[in-house]
Amino acid sequence: MASEHDEGGSGPVAAPRDGAAAAAGTPDPKTATPDPKTAADPKTVAAIAAAEAAGPQNGESVRVDSWIWAVRLIKTRSLGATACRGGHVRVNGERVKPAYSLRVGDEVRLRQEGRERVVVVKRLIRKRVGAPVAVQCYIDNSPPPPPREAVAPAGIRDRGAGRPTKRDRREMDRLRGLEGLSSSRRDAGTRP
Repeated sequence: MASEHDEGGSGPVAAPRDGAAAAAGTPDPKTATPDPKTAADPKTVAAIAAAEAAGPQNGESVRVDSWIWAVRLIKTRSLGATACRGGHVRVNGERVKPAYSLRVGDEVRLRQEGRERVVVVKRLIRKRVGAPVAVQCYIDNSPPPPPREAVAPAGIRDRGAGRPTKRDRREMDRLRGLEGLSSSRRDAGTRP
């Protein structure tokens, strides 16, 4: 089954693997370079081993909604399924249903909260894991999030100042660049 996916020719040529490692979808430990952060932390090593044990067995697959939840890209699995149904999840450039079967090497694009996350699947897991382990299951190719200054801050009022007056509201709208909005509100009130 691993040879099926490797024939596409879209990715780099991988080092030869032994039969068991190729079947499990994990690199050969002899050729893989250990991550210095995880090699020192025994908790992370144990969590990775548990995630691999809970992962799909030979020939099984993982649903896309389950995987994006398991690697902490989305808060709940039901939100993942809703995002798939809404067209916010794309795998290799195509919209997918929640039950789409992921493979190692697939590119997953997830649009949420005004940001697009682009990740490449490194490891298939089925159960939700901690953040240090989840990061090792994908390669993050996402563009950086927009700077916080780009978002217009909400008007901050002094404590105890009370509710803004009509004049205060107009000044806040002018500062935010929403002058035309207040005139459209007046027009909407005069129409029959």
